[in-house]
This record gives sequence, structure tokens and C-alpha cells, in this order.
Amino acid sequence: MEKINIAIVEDDNLIRESLENFLCEHPSLSISLVAESVELFLEAIKDASRPVIDLLLLDIELPGMTGIQGIYHIKQKYPQLDIVMLTTFEEEETIFNSLCAGACSYISKRTPLATIREAVFTVHRGGSYMSPSIARKIAQHFMPKEQKEGELLSVRQKEIVQGIVDGLSYKMIADKLNISIDTVRDHIKRIYRALEVNSKAEVIRKSLEGEI
Repeated sequence: MEKINIAIVEDDNLIRESLENFLCEHPSLSISLVAESVELFLEAIKDASRPVIDLLLLDIELPGMTGIQGIYHIKQKYPQLDIVMLTTFEEEETIFNSLCAGACSYISKRTPLATIREAVFTVHRGGSYMSPSIARKIAQHFMPKEQKEGELLSVRQKEIVQGIVDGLSYKMIADKLNISIDTVRDHIKRIYRALEVNSKAEVIRKSLEGEI
């Protein structure tokens, strides 16, 4: 019988327990390790008797190190591990940052548990799984993008600029737009390059003067 050893890194107790209880109902699936953060996961696997893990369900927004940041450290211990991001974040930058870091799949937490279980089998058998909404964003990323002449920033970047003008912190902007702080920081870098500036003060000045 096919046997898949799963680890879960998730700080939401309800989501973590729901995943654990539901997945364990299938005779081919077993939970090897459950942790609330990347740091606790790394602590649990640091000795020679670390558990056998075939697949990891990994959240992104965690206490301490983010899931994306943790992928590198996890891969040091489990180079061949299939890492599936299971998250609420569906921003293009977050998706691609996760995949570039080493994740093989990306699933929205809105996905039904039965579908998540199917995704586990798909990934373990050598495939990859993307939630339909995620797959759509990936497809859109590669579609030709129309941009009005003279328009320097995307709609999302303009929203972030407005947050800066309003005096919001990166964390507050991230919460307001339902994106990660890493995504906000990435957008800020792109905004600086597009506007040819080096500080938030210059961004605010250009916005107030109608240059954006």
C-alpha cells in the first residue's frame, strides 16, 4: 500500500487540527510531525533521529520566520522533500517567491480538505498542484500586459503608495491589502526603481505633486 508521511507547519490551531484529523483518516497517510512555526519544526528535526517526511504542508505567515524564508533551512535537512504551500496569500509575488524558493505546489486555504488530500497524492506521485485561483494568476503573469502610456506603477503599487502617503507602516499596508510584508517590501523596491527614487519621502512628494 502507498504510504505518505506528512508534516504540517501551521500556527492556526483549528486549521492544523482539521488537517491532521482529516488526513489521518486515510490509511495511506500518516502525520510524522506537526509544528506551529518553522523554528519549532527545525528544532524537532535537528538530531539524527529526525522523522521520515515525504511531504510538508507549509503556511507562509507564521510567528518568527516566514514559510518562504524557512524553505531554504528545511531543504538543508530534507533536500528531496515535496513542499506544498498552504496559505491565504494569493499575490503573484508571493506565489513566485514560494516556487522559486523550492516549493512544488501552492494551495489556497479555502480549498476543501478532500481536495487538499487529493493534492497530497498528486504531489507524492510526482505531479504538482495549484489551486484554480492560483493557476489562473500564474497564467495571467505570463499573459501580455497592457499598460497605459506614461503609467509607471501597477494598480497594486499605487495602493501601496497611497498607504505610504497615509503614513501606514509596511505591516499595516500588508494587513490592509491582505498581502504579506515580504510582498509589500518587494513592491516598494519596484516602486523605487520605477520612480527613480531612494526614499519614502520622495515617493510621497511625487504622489502629492501628481507625478504618479
